Amino acid sequence: MINNPVWAQVVYLVAAIAFILSLKGLSGPKTARMGSRVGALGAFIAIVTLFAANIHLKHLWLIVIALAIGTIGGYFAAVRVKMTQMPQLVALFNGAGGGTAMLVASIEFLQNGQHETKFALAATVFTVLIGSVSFTGSIVTFLKLQELMTTKPIVYPGGKYTLVVIAAAALAAAAWVFASPSNTGLIVTVALSLILGVMVVLPVGGADVPIVISLLNAFTGLSVAASGYVIGNVLLLVAGTLVGASGTILTMDMAKAMGRSVLNTMFGAFNRTAAASGGAAAEDRPVRSAGPADIGVMLAYAQKVIFVPGYGLAVAQAQNTLRELADQLTSRGIEVAYAIHPVAGRMPGHMNVLLAEADVPYDQLLEMDEINPQFRDADVAVIVGANDVVNPAARTDTSSPIYGMPILNADESQQIVFLKRSMRPGFAGVDNELMFSEKTTMLFGDAKDTLTKVVASVKAM
Repeated sequence: MINNPVWAQVVYLVAAIAFILSLKGLSGPKTARMGSRVGALGAFIAIVTLFAANIHLKHLWLIVIALAIGTIGGYFAAVRVKMTQMPQLVALFNGAGGGTAMLVASIEFLQNGQHETKFALAATVFTVLIGSVSFTGSIVTFLKLQELMTTKPIVYPGGKYTLVVIAAAALAAAAWVFASPSNTGLIVTVALSLILGVMVVLPVGGADVPIVISLLNAFTGLSVAASGYVIGNVLLLVAGTLVGASGTILTMDMAKAMGRSVLNTMFGAFNRTAAASGGAAAEDRPVRSAGPADIGVMLAYAQKVIFVPGYGLAVAQAQNTLRELADQLTSRGIEVAYAIHPVAGRMPGHMNVLLAEADVPYDQLLEMDEINPQFRDADVAVIVGANDVVNPAARTDTSSPIYGMPILNADESQQIVFLKRSMRPGFAGVDNELMFSEKTTMLFGDAKDTLTKVVASVKAM
């Protein structure tokens, strides 16, 4: 346990206030950049204070090496990782946080476990349990997002009961460590908790991954807060509590946006039957398609156009081209808006960040509840790389993995333009009947390339 002088505790309090202000700033797109900078400043203050207050630590050089590795890795991640890979990066960073909290608590236990108070012991066990679940759960989430494994729910006969048994065993092992502290009990708890993290995420389908990211983020925050108590660091306690609380609120809000509870989102696949095939494959069914010039004419003579961005927009890095198209339409007196679904993309706020990168005016970014009533007045809804968030199966197909999820009412527009590379289904693996609607026109190809041609067509008129 680290014993910090009074002045260091005061400076840590200042850093904690910076974290609170940062979180407040991150709650809105207009203040998000400043919030991020304030948070970074708080972290810098905390690091400097750590060195200043513990300059005589025996192994301070190990902290310096770890800090250098983390700084270099964080810099290259920030500079080189593409926007499409940001959710995977968040999952990895989140897992690293949970794993680190678990290791810190484990080391503290190995050194002082026999002499800890019962409350400190409870905090240690909690950190080990939750941190381990967050670590392996985040790794599986990364593999799903990177499509290194199937994005569909992985279920098997008796899977629900297997999960219950492993969870019960992990809790029993944690209780064992609490009642009778031993290194063996700690190792068993860590091993079972790591397995539990994998088992919890396996049955989650691709469409629900954003909620898992948020939930695991909350787990990491709680484990960091508990580890802060274990080692006597107030700043970790405050920062972890902030992350845990905000992550929990975000998880509940996103589950509400998906139209079902967190438990159903996480484990509903165990009770779900396989969806019917619906007959012919999507590739074999006729659709109406057109070229960029035809789409340009359609948009140029509209009065109101709503853009629906999705993960495909991020893949194509077409956000700036979409902004250019919107500017062209606005200059012609056409009303333009962007429909933002809470779980569009692969992580919370993915589309907001992507469009902010293109300097899209904030007042044009409308959340689902605000934009949905406007679709019926729109001449054209332009869906750019989105799929699951506009899929009517969420309303009508009880066997669908996205059934019950509130969607954007793009199907209520007078005309629909669907930009996609192919007829492949979305991340949830479900075909979208909207693509076969008589109101829908498909525009196939890379979104950046096709949008560039549409912009040229509008300019030419």
